[in-house]
Amino acid sequence: MKALWWFGLSTLAAWSQTRDTRIAELTDRMRKQLVECRRDLHMHPELSNQEVRTGKMIADRLRAIGYTEVQTGIAGHGVVAVLKGGKPGPVVAWRADMDALPIDESAMNLPYKSTVKGVKHACGHDAHVAIGLGMAEVLMKMREEVPGTIKFIFQPAEEKAPNVPVWGAKMMIQEGVMKNPAPEAIFAFHMASHLQVGDIAWTDNAASAASDEIRIAITGKRSHGAYPYQGIDSIAVASQCIVALQSIHSRRINTRDPSVLTIGTIDGGERRNIIAETVNLTGTVRTYSDKSQQQYQDFIKQTLEGCTSAMGATYKLDYRKGYMSMQNNPELARRVLPAIQRVVGAAHVKQQEPGMGGEDFSEFQRIVPGVMFNLGSSNLAKGITAGNHTAEFDIDEDSLPIGVKAGVGLLFAYLDKAAK
Repeated sequence: MKALWWFGLSTLAAWSQTRDTRIAELTDRMRKQLVECRRDLHMHPELSNQEVRTGKMIADRLRAIGYTEVQTGIAGHGVVAVLKGGKPGPVVAWRADMDALPIDESAMNLPYKSTVKGVKHACGHDAHVAIGLGMAEVLMKMREEVPGTIKFIFQPAEEKAPNVPVWGAKMMIQEGVMKNPAPEAIFAFHMASHLQVGDIAWTDNAASAASDEIRIAITGKRSHGAYPYQGIDSIAVASQCIVALQSIHSRRINTRDPSVLTIGTIDGGERRNIIAETVNLTGTVRTYSDKSQQQYQDFIKQTLEGCTSAMGATYKLDYRKGYMSMQNNPELARRVLPAIQRVVGAAHVKQQEPGMGGEDFSEFQRIVPGVMFNLGSSNLAKGITAGNHTAEFDIDEDSLPIGVKAGVGLLFAYLDKAAK
């Protein structure tokens, strides 16, 4: 009996190694294609809800590599493709976001520099699409070996355009992307500038924060700067409000529950010698728990009410809930880790501390268990070190084939175990 058990394990290991070799061979053959795809997207970035060219390119490529079930126009310009494997099994989803940011890249000296002034792929979504399409092609070529169904979700508007109340993941869900067929789990990669190329990291449970937006208008009374007592100085009131708002985190929220409140812009005043009547503030609130998120809404109102009333001013608060906190499923992560470790080596697969960034992948995780892994994209030796969401951001394109190999491998690992 023991001999049979060892025979079964060795056979499984040999099969995994053979399949890993085939995945690697297919991926290595398309390295140039992956780079060209990513660079094409990088040169032609499109903002949230404007991804017309990007969506068409994705759909055309999916059809060219053999996908017949390709849906377009979901949540604006989203694309979904379904691969039905040659063996019975469950349904799993892979998500890749596709929008760019309102950041100018004109100062960068790149052969694939953005051709759209003021717009840039500064978060790696161009790479996410290239990797997703690469995975779709490899899996199509290995279709008969796939024990189940894979749903590829190419999502618009992760960054969310200004004045758009709903972001891409939520829109896609509202339009039925998690049905027909309904996946039982979902995975994604995100390019990570804090990791060197060849490293892959994940976080258990809370992996990113809920990301809310605040807009505050402080209204006083205009007067001449030489006679401030004749008016109500909205700038002075706003300054006190900003300082008081910072005490919410340090004095009113459970210190074991991480949170951040940041005021990012201040706009007010007309002339150097005039007391401003109105000052507008905008900012962000980041929380992990639903309780803290609700507390911030209440405490911000209380703080603003106290500061403004004490000086005779008034306020208006527009609190907009954004992304929910991303919650990675630990069991699901560990289920596929061996496949990722076989691609980059166990020493390069790391567990990391949670961050305060936002990600609307969290919307999918509210429906089914999901995990987002961070894919290293920096290279100190090449000088590729700038952070996400900066004008200087770039990736080491060696991360593209790594992403395809690891992504395909983890999907197989999940389907293999789920199909048993």
